[in-house]
Amino acid sequence: MPIRTIIEPFRIKSVEPIRWTTREQREELLREAHYNLFLLPADDVVIDLLTDSGTGAMSVHQWAAIMEGDESYAGSRSFDRFRDSIQNITGYKHVIPTHQGRAAERILFGVACKKGDVVPNNTHFDTTRANIEFLGAEAVDLLIPEGRQPALHHPFKGNMDVAALESLIARVGRERIPLVMLTVTNNSGGGQPVSMENVRQVSAVCRHHGIPLYFDACRFAENAWFIRLREEGYALKSPKEIAQEMFGYGDGCTMSAKKDGMANIGGFLCTNNDLLAQQEKDLLILTEGYPTYGGLAGRDLEAIAVGIQEALHEDYLRYRIASTAYLGNHIAAAGVPIVQPPGGHAIYLDARSFLPHISPEQFPGVALAAELYLEGGVRSVEIGSLMFAAAAQMDLVRLAIPRRVYTQSHIDYVVEVILEVFRRRDQIKGMRLTYEAPFLRHFTAHLQPIA
Repeated sequence: MPIRTIIEPFRIKSVEPIRWTTREQREELLREAHYNLFLLPADDVVIDLLTDSGTGAMSVHQWAAIMEGDESYAGSRSFDRFRDSIQNITGYKHVIPTHQGRAAERILFGVACKKGDVVPNNTHFDTTRANIEFLGAEAVDLLIPEGRQPALHHPFKGNMDVAALESLIARVGRERIPLVMLTVTNNSGGGQPVSMENVRQVSAVCRHHGIPLYFDACRFAENAWFIRLREEGYALKSPKEIAQEMFGYGDGCTMSAKKDGMANIGGFLCTNNDLLAQQEKDLLILTEGYPTYGGLAGRDLEAIAVGIQEALHEDYLRYRIASTAYLGNHIAAAGVPIVQPPGGHAIYLDARSFLPHISPEQFPGVALAAELYLEGGVRSVEIGSLMFAAAAQMDLVRLAIPRRVYTQSHIDYVVEVILEVFRRRDQIKGMRLTYEAPFLRHFTAHLQPIA
């Protein structure tokens, strides 16, 4: 009988101690942080699932590559390796490094968008939406209806509604749409994948109307693995082959290399358009740095060049997706409402179903995230009414799992914490805002429990 247990495809070579806190300490820490988990000191967190962005562990090959870093201001050989590695996967002509993904978004939209424009996406994430709206343009989410039903099982809940895209183009006019974006996997929609057929259909609409298609490619490797698992005709293709085909349907991408780049910092912007690339490089020089380093050290370029290839390794992706599902399946079996099926990088608790007595105006996701921290020192993040205000279609709590950091026993601990909070969910109270910033308010907001 074949062995079915999927183990971590790595050995641990260096460890970082975890500092334990008591519930009494966490109560005081949460008050001092104004019930916003972003404002907590990291040392006071037991299991940190706030984000998978830049929080992963790098491999021995990445650390070895770091020693090869060329810190030359211009013409660095580290940039050559960075560019070649990314082009090997995406095939795009121009590769522009940035210090992280939101810088790539700012440069792309700063060049391509103007006030009054409309940018469709399956679902914009927070920084993407903010960078568009900051310019006076409109970010429009065109997620398929199935993607807005957390409990519904569907293999590709991250898909864009193609008919809605056609309708939007007809309604506002092609001239107001500078580009279409697809986020893979769909982070705000529960870490759900986008099918190759959907990519193909969206690309065909864009080609017909002469609109560029860009990918928010932060988790492109995880999306490729879901396509291999769930879409007919891809079971025998490698993740790299699937990713290469996907990128071939687009005209460029933005990416935070802190996700499927497997690095602690960095990002990039890609395009096939020569004129756009020159304008983007001009803006890059103004705010990020010279086009062969873009705000990054040479050692960071080296780490990304290696990491983005490692993210496509089959043994890693098999473990990555299975370990995330392990958390989701265990709590769902006990009745905890989550976005189904489990996503690639995170499990999303459905806060509205978890806490039906708390209205969206009282931020059920924030209340639930605070309670998880109080119970066991687990830090998560709300994706809902606080993060997106009126644009929120769901109230979710994301438990994002850093890459190659936590073992199964850590995840078993998280399961226990969630189940204990679920057991006494009726006692949890809603929240009210006491301070908010005009953009990306969830990062710095202050809240208080409602008496």
